[in-house]
Amino acid sequence: MDVLYLFRESGNIRVPFTCYNPALFRCFASAGGKWDNVSHAFVFNGDVDTKHIHNIHQMFLPAGSSMVPVVLIPENSGKQPQVSNFLEHPVKYTPDVEGYEEFYPAKNKKVESFPVSPFSFPVPASLPEKLSVQLKEKLEAELRSRKYSAQTRRAYIYYNRLICRTLQKTAEEIRSDDVTNFLALMEKDKKYSASALNLAISSIKFFFRFVIKKEDIAEKHRPHHDGRLPMILSKEEISKIISLEKNPKHRLLLMLVYSSGLRVSEVVALKKEHIDLSRKVIFISLGKGRKDRNTLLSEKAAQYIVDYYKFYNIDKWVFPGQPASKHLSIRSAQQIFDKAVRRAAIPKEISIHGLRHTFATHLLESGTDIRYIQALLGHANLRTTERYAHVARRSVLNIKSPLDTIP
Repeated sequence: MDVLYLFRESGNIRVPFTCYNPALFRCFASAGGKWDNVSHAFVFNGDVDTKHIHNIHQMFLPAGSSMVPVVLIPENSGKQPQVSNFLEHPVKYTPDVEGYEEFYPAKNKKVESFPVSPFSFPVPASLPEKLSVQLKEKLEAELRSRKYSAQTRRAYIYYNRLICRTLQKTAEEIRSDDVTNFLALMEKDKKYSASALNLAISSIKFFFRFVIKKEDIAEKHRPHHDGRLPMILSKEEISKIISLEKNPKHRLLLMLVYSSGLRVSEVVALKKEHIDLSRKVIFISLGKGRKDRNTLLSEKAAQYIVDYYKFYNIDKWVFPGQPASKHLSIRSAQQIFDKAVRRAAIPKEISIHGLRHTFATHLLESGTDIRYIQALLGHANLRTTERYAHVARRSVLNIKSPLDTIP
């Protein structure tokens, strides 16, 4: 953000944002700011000291950054900068500031700023919503009646809000050509993956079929998925990551994701009752696709868990969050992994989901039948599991380069 804009409107001060920083947002909330989900900005009482807002913001700039100037825009000035804000992410982020378990920084301490969401979209924050509350509630009711997961519901509502707001049309006004133009804008932005475009198509198609009852929104040609191979860590890198982690809670989290091939959403939601220490089995309740499954629990992880339970007096959640009545957040788990990778000085660009990829690849390299790996991962289609054959070490797959056969 090059300038911190403060808009004086109707006796209040509105502060829009271009990046996402949960710790900063918590501080703004504690300073009296109220989140406005329509304008995607914090709103303060007009009597607030604007210097105080500015000082809070400066605390969160990355170390070595220059001061960001503050510009107070008078009421009815007509000035509206283009603001791409973090809330344009459909899944990871939520305006419920109190839901995050981030830390309050020490006074005057510089903290690392979180990056702009990779799914941010160039829509001015000043554009009004065009998806009515009634249609939004009806869409959510249709999704709930079909037992769609909370994550899917958020994504479907997000994309239908986004198309209406981007095109500045109500749902009733949108036609098939409008959907095509919207998808073209998403592709042009270059920040949406093929998976995101496919999800947008599914969201819009569901909305117009079951809520608007329109049949003229035809099926769109779905983009081909990006043919990217998963990034894999070596066993030496895994050992380094785990051994250098001194926090018992964080170490166990990393151990379980790798040793059992768990998704990050699955590991943070583990309950004590889900881990069968005698059978060395982990029960995954309602994983992706709302399916239960069992996966293996390693001997080393089982031994570690016994001491972990005693040390932390675990009652419900294996990884309690803040407050303890809730489990650790997905974002916190990702940050734990990111710090562990930096601590181990591993240069690979990899997320915590890479531990799941590594689990599958190492099993394949050790000779485990791919159908067993499919069951452990909870893949519905074997083709999803087969991609790990592309990243397994050629030596264990008995593949030789032609150059190695030449005397």
